[in-house]
Amino acid sequence: MSKIKLKDFRVVEGRKVALKKWPTDIPKMYSSKDAYKETLGEHVKELSELQQIHYADDRYALLLIFQAMDAAGKDGVIRHVMSGINPQGCQVYSFKHPSRKELDHDFLWRTNCALPERGRIGIFNRSYYEEVLIVRVHPEILMSQQIPKDLLNGNDVWKNRFRSINNMEHHLYHNGTRIIKFFLHLSKEEQRRRFLRRIDEHEKNWKFSIADIEERKYWDDYMRAYEECLAATSTERAPWYVVPADDKKNARLIVSSIMLETFKSLKMSYPETSEERHEELLEIRKMLVAEEE
Repeated sequence: MSKIKLKDFRVVEGRKVALKKWPTDIPKMYSSKDAYKETLGEHVKELSELQQIHYADDRYALLLIFQAMDAAGKDGVIRHVMSGINPQGCQVYSFKHPSRKELDHDFLWRTNCALPERGRIGIFNRSYYEEVLIVRVHPEILMSQQIPKDLLNGNDVWKNRFRSINNMEHHLYHNGTRIIKFFLHLSKEEQRRRFLRRIDEHEKNWKFSIADIEERKYWDDYMRAYEECLAATSTERAPWYVVPADDKKNARLIVSSIMLETFKSLKMSYPETSEERHEELLEIRKMLVAEEE
């Protein structure tokens, strides 16, 4: 069993990223399936307790962003790690192809409308980062966004979008939103195996799409897009974590550990009760006790 060192997965601000040098698989961080369940259960329980304090504290918002290639396990990570979270304090958004209304706004508009309020956790299953990933791999999408042609000057488009993203995340940080970004790093071979299981196992057929195979042809293009994106937008205030995703259990333990570390760094607490409020509550208590008599 390997000890989790969270800093090993964090992309350092200002450094280039070569994803071939980042592992997609690492030694197991659990000694058995039962040990994994026990550790994840402990993490989920602690996250649930911290989320209650976070909701009551009502000073920070927490935004979790998940990006990955198809079949990397984003849905499973969200489902397992967030299983103990009160739905009242959490909201999950999956961003698909933008609507005509969304295309008539800037590329950050639709996700900004879904940002979490203070005291809540927001989860983006894919996000505004699609605009520098899939749109970069498929530039024909960019051409459909009705952006003035004089603003579509080669590589400047992506540099400007990176700058917009960093400025927006900087703004959110200084208004109380903490952002954690996860790239679930899956190997091409493991994706192949998972696609085969989706075909061979009847109950998983619904997960498979011909479009998944089409996108697989652009694997190298996506890796280059991710490398530049991670290097350009991982900051101290909004870091990227490259999470080895070939082992789903490892990935879930890493994500839950990073969440716990972030929550604890906020130094949250339940609101203090003023003396006046305390006296008011005592009076109400007397009234309730008197009802028994």
